[in-house]
Amino acid sequence: MASTTTISLRKQTKELLRQIRSKGQTYDEVVRALIEKTSFTEHDARCNRILEEEEFVPLDEL
Repeated sequence: MASTTTISLRKQTKELLRQIRSKGQTYDEVVRALIEKTSFTEHDARCNRILEEEEFVPLDEL
């Protein structure tokens, strides 16, 4: 079994996690899904910013 730890949350935060979790889903799974979604969203935003703001040179012009 994987080791676990305890983290402190405000009651309102725990309630928010409870509201978004699916039946049978653990709090660990909820938090991990949120982290993965945030990481993907941040990466996507960074890529879009680069596409909008950077200049690109075609490879055959290099």
